[in-house]
Amino acid sequence: MSDDGARQSLRGFVSALEQAHPGEVVRITEPVDLAYQTQALALELERRRRFPVLFFEQVRGHSIPIVSNVMASRRGLATALGVDEAQLPEEYAKRLKEPLKPVVLDRRPFALETRNGDTVDLGALPIPTYFPGDGGPYLTAGLLTARDPSRGVSTAGFHRFQVKGPNRLGVSLHSRRRMYEFQQRAEKAGRSLDCAIVIGLHPAVGMGSLSYPAPEISKFEVVGGLFGEPMQLRRAETVDLDVPAWAEIVIEGEILPAAREPEGPFGEFTGYFSRRSTDNVFVARAIVLRQGAWFHSIASGRAPDHILPLGVLREAEIRNSLRRVIPGVRAVHVPVSGGASFTAYVSIKQTRPGEAKHAISVVLGVDHYLKLVVIVDDDIDVFDESDVLWAMATRVQADRDLVVISGSLGAILDPSASPEGLTAKLGIDATRPFGEAVAEKLVMSAEAMAWARALVDRISRG
Repeated sequence: MSDDGARQSLRGFVSALEQAHPGEVVRITEPVDLAYQTQALALELERRRRFPVLFFEQVRGHSIPIVSNVMASRRGLATALGVDEAQLPEEYAKRLKEPLKPVVLDRRPFALETRNGDTVDLGALPIPTYFPGDGGPYLTAGLLTARDPSRGVSTAGFHRFQVKGPNRLGVSLHSRRRMYEFQQRAEKAGRSLDCAIVIGLHPAVGMGSLSYPAPEISKFEVVGGLFGEPMQLRRAETVDLDVPAWAEIVIEGEILPAAREPEGPFGEFTGYFSRRSTDNVFVARAIVLRQGAWFHSIASGRAPDHILPLGVLREAEIRNSLRRVIPGVRAVHVPVSGGASFTAYVSIKQTRPGEAKHAISVVLGVDHYLKLVVIVDDDIDVFDESDVLWAMATRVQADRDLVVISGSLGAILDPSASPEGLTAKLGIDATRPFGEAVAEKLVMSAEAMAWARALVDRISRG
C-alpha cells in the first residue's frame, strides 16, 4: 500500500495541493521556536492575503516537523474534495448527505512506534504556544474520538488540549455536543471514557468531523461520504477503538471521571482569550507514531486555519436546510470576519412575499452559534462584503426589516453571551420589496469588464 501517495493521508493531500497549485505549500527551512512563531507567520501571511500550507522543517529542540495552515484556504479545502474551488459549496453540501460506513484495515499501512508506560512524554511532541496569554502549550489539531458508552456509536471532534504534564492534558469539551454527552454518561457510571487524540489527518477528515449527523451516524461515515469511498480505520494499540488509519500520531488514553482541573485561558475563534471550559482531565496511556511522523498544528484565534472549515461547513448546512423550503436559494457565505460562526449572508431569488423573513428563521435554526443573518437579493455577491453592506445601506428600513430574537441559545464561548450561553439574535431583510418597482442597479456590460480585466492583466505583467 502506497505511503505518501495515500488518498486519505495528510501527506497525500499536501502532495496533491503542491502539484495542482505550486506555491500553495511553503517550506520553512530556518529554525523556529514553539513559542508564538508558527502562529505569527500564519498571521502575517493572512495580513498579505496569502493562505498556503506551512511546513516547518526545523523546530528548535525537536526532530519532528510541524505542518500548519492546512485548512486555511477555500482552494485547499476544494483540493481536499478533489473539486474546483467554484464547486466547493455545492459539492460539500451534496456529499454531507451521502455517508458511507468505514472499513477497518486488517493491517497497518505503515510501521508504528508505540511509547507507553514511563516512555509516555508529551514533551517529545513539538506542541506550540500560540499567543502570549495562553495558559501554556496547546494541541489544536487533536481530533478526539470515543465511543458512546450506551449506544456504541463512535464520534470525533476537535477540542482544545492544554499540556499539564508528561502524560496529562486539560481538555475543554466546550461544544456541549456528542463528546460531552459521552463523557457525562461514562462519569455517571463511575468510569473513565476511553478515547484517542488523533493528529495529522487529511482535511476531509476534519471537515466531516465538524458536521452534525443524526445520532446513529458516526462522523467517520460522513468522512467517507466526503472521500467518496469508505474511510479507512485501524485498531488502536491500547484502547478498544478504531482510529483513522493514516494518522501521523495517536495519543491513546482516557478522560477521568469526576476529575476537574482549571484549563485555559486560550486564544479562541472569537478573537478573545477564553477561560470558559469544562475543565476535564485526559491522561495519556500511549503515544503511537508512524516513522518520520509529522505534527499537525492548527493556527488559533481568528486565523482562517482555525475558523474557515467551520464557515464552509455552516454554509453547506444552511444551503441544505434552506433548499428544503425555499427554491430560490442562490448562495450562502459564512464569513471569517464574523468568526465563521456568528454571521451568515444568504442570497435568494424571491418567488413570493415573505420568503426573506422566513429564510431568516430557517438559517438561525441551523446552528445555535449563528447570531446575525442577512438575506439579500440574487444580484448581490455574498462573498463581497462591500456588496452586502451596500444592500443593507440602500434596501433596509430598520422599522420594517429587522427581526430580533431575545434569550436564544448561543455559543458559550461568545464573550457577549450570558454565563449560560444565552444571546440575542438579529435577522436583516436586505432584499427589495417583493413585486414593487425599485431603482435600477448600475451594472457594467460583461464585454467591457472582460476588456478591463485583460488590460489590467497586461499592465500588471508589464
